[in-house]
Amino acid sequence: MELKVGDFGLAARLEPLEQRRRTICGTPNYLSPEVLNKQGHGCESDIWALGCVMYTMLLGRPPFETTNLKETYRCIREARYSLPSSLMSSAKHLIASMLSRNPEDRPSLEEIIQHDFFSQGFTPDRLSSSCCHTAPDFHLSSPAKSFFKKAAAALFGGKKEKAKYLDNHNKLPKEDEEIYKLRQDLKKTSISHQPQNPRTDEDSKTVSKSSVLEKSDKQQMGDMIRMIVRGTLGSCSSSSECLEDSTMGSVADTVARVLRGCLENMPDSDCIPKEDISTSFHWVTKWVDYSNKYGFGYQLSDHTVGVLFNNGAHMSLLPDKKTVHYYAELGQCSIFPTTEAPEQFISQVTILKYFSHYMEENLMDGGDLPSVTDVCRQRLYLLQWLKSDKALLMLFNDGTFQVNFYHDHTKIIIANQSDEYLLTYINEDRMSTTFRLSTLLLSGGSNDLKNRMEYALNMLLQRCN
Repeated sequence: MELKVGDFGLAARLEPLEQRRRTICGTPNYLSPEVLNKQGHGCESDIWALGCVMYTMLLGRPPFETTNLKETYRCIREARYSLPSSLMSSAKHLIASMLSRNPEDRPSLEEIIQHDFFSQGFTPDRLSSSCCHTAPDFHLSSPAKSFFKKAAAALFGGKKEKAKYLDNHNKLPKEDEEIYKLRQDLKKTSISHQPQNPRTDEDSKTVSKSSVLEKSDKQQMGDMIRMIVRGTLGSCSSSSECLEDSTMGSVADTVARVLRGCLENMPDSDCIPKEDISTSFHWVTKWVDYSNKYGFGYQLSDHTVGVLFNNGAHMSLLPDKKTVHYYAELGQCSIFPTTEAPEQFISQVTILKYFSHYMEENLMDGGDLPSVTDVCRQRLYLLQWLKSDKALLMLFNDGTFQVNFYHDHTKIIIANQSDEYLLTYINEDRMSTTFRLSTLLLSGGSNDLKNRMEYALNMLLQRCN
């Protein structure tokens, strides 16, 4: 037996037009114009609701959602909504037909099923369970084509292709191993005919002789990190391509350069360095991902709460719970009290307060570092966040860089304090150790720490691929 359960705003026997039910009921965002105008429910009203459902599934928000119900109803009556250019033309055409203001202009179920959106292209018999957290990949290519594509990328540089994360740190897949050998053989050939020159940053990316870098090369080929979702300050949203501001790029590049330099030169060690230094940097103690609806929220160690919204705007609630900092773009800050928020920001301030209350009541701190409440310090706000299947990366405006690992709750934080880079490692027991990167370069670190640093670097390098 198959049992299908649906939540209907109205379920009634289909009657002639003059006898149709004129009750206004159901979810407001999905009501059709004729229902709002009390002209009666019909099959056309259900087609309208299907159009709303399709729009919501493709874009993550209802087509007529506004800040108040009155405005929502006005948009519905006028059939006023937007179709972003990111939607494929067949999807836009089908949605537009289902959301026609005139019920008679809407397609029937049979016409919808036969539409190009459903009839063209590849339709799989079943979907993998991985589709619950990442987009499916239906691309089928020959092994030879795949090999030469990877080989070209390895030999001549360029962007690495998007691929699933290969969770194997010790042994490369056979295909990648062959590419790696090919690359190393060509390196040896080219190096033997050239004079030895001082190594630059650019040289170290491609022609380093150090065993650490060779291991990093292997790992970058094997550890193609599967990004799940991301968010960026500015014009990007978590579901769009990242268009980086040059300043944001320079912040990320600086952190990547520091991290790479440390990994290339630090010696092997069985333990983590111990250093008695005072720390006064901000870090993320709590976070919550609600990007399927609003955005990404976090709480800093000074109890500032921030939200990077899906539209690219950032809003911070200061520890006094009375002051809001609003960033629409990098470095452009508007400050106002919560009680006098501009009308266009009222809904976002409400969401910000909700995030603050939720994290305060439901989440525990992620480590034992002391709180910092220095009001003279530069205000920290999130530039970019992204999640893979193993970790969460957060990059801030002052260059603070934090990676949280899901499986064991360990964390890595890199911060610049008095022109000195500090690295904090928080272990499985939420106990923290902070030391200078210069100390790490001299004494080295454990394999656990090094592996996490390598993964963090790979996430940073792939954040906009």
